[in-house]
Amino acid sequence: MPYTRAGVLKPLRSGFVAILGRPNAGKSTLLNALTGEKVAIVTAKPQTTRNRIAGVVEVAARKKVHAAAQIVFVDTPGVHKPGSQLDRRMLQEVYEALETRDLVLVLMDASRKVGLVEKQDEESQVPKGEGSWAAKNSAWASENEFLFSLVKKLDCPIFLVLTKIDLVAKDKLLPMIEALTKQHNFAEVIPISARKQDNLDLLLRKIVNVLPEGERYFPKDQYTDQPQRFMVAELIRERILVETGEEVPYAAAVVIEQYEEPEPVTPPKKKGAPAKLPLTRIAAAIYCERDGQKAILIGKGGAKLKEIGTGARKQIESLLGTRVYLELRVIVEPNWRESKSFIQSLDWRNQLERIAEKQAGDDPE
Repeated sequence: MPYTRAGVLKPLRSGFVAILGRPNAGKSTLLNALTGEKVAIVTAKPQTTRNRIAGVVEVAARKKVHAAAQIVFVDTPGVHKPGSQLDRRMLQEVYEALETRDLVLVLMDASRKVGLVEKQDEESQVPKGEGSWAAKNSAWASENEFLFSLVKKLDCPIFLVLTKIDLVAKDKLLPMIEALTKQHNFAEVIPISARKQDNLDLLLRKIVNVLPEGERYFPKDQYTDQPQRFMVAELIRERILVETGEEVPYAAAVVIEQYEEPEPVTPPKKKGAPAKLPLTRIAAAIYCERDGQKAILIGKGGAKLKEIGTGARKQIESLLGTRVYLELRVIVEPNWRESKSFIQSLDWRNQLERIAEKQAGDDPE
């Protein structure tokens, strides 16, 4: 903890902040903006996030404004009524995030609320042309009922965070806020744009002021709880989401099968020559459910798999700061989204346990 000039220990505030919202509400975009790092993958497709992801933010003290703080933001999968075993597992991730939290942020996509796109909304089922506030508000109240039911009985502050306000006219925000605040007694209502960094300082200030005094949960220079191999798997899955369409992205899962840390690089013999970056070797399996999906992932002559690999490799090299040799293969695992054991095996926490057990078994006695 920091000290005053008189040597008195300054209080540090710390706590866990769960980020809740429907699919595509901007949860992962907000997490990345707050941490200043790519902690969570982001795509235009809903239900991109499948696991709880923690992002750690250090907040410096501001005189007469707030104390120093460490905020652990917990991004969660988009809240929707579960239809498959994978959906149920994703919802369980939400429940677990709510078990240990000091504050909850409920995110609402403001741009979607004002119906910027005149077309039928897949989630609210509002037909094209029915664009009035009353008609849409009725549908939105129904679709958000499940989300609000998760926070109604919580005994911690709940902030309503309206996202993507850079896409919304200011005169549209007030009626939207009035309608949403009727559904819950929010401690704060904060409109933001993560993309343009609008009101993020205000959000952090409000969060710090409600967090309890405590100790740091993570070292000051750590920005996530995820191991690098899980982040690598997510970057590969991000490229699948970007490069493929229809049902393929949602039927795809990525498992890192081999992750070889780079060997130390020998300094160049020629004076002034640039040092060659070390090489990380990674092999990953992409699981899908049907042969047709496998064919799409591989593409004609392996072209699609090469595109996925090339795009992912560039992102992974940026993450690791090394050169990367990436090998991908596609495996059909029929109906894996309904297999509880397979879904549990995808959890990076379970994967780390298996790796530790294997290493323990490989160690000579």
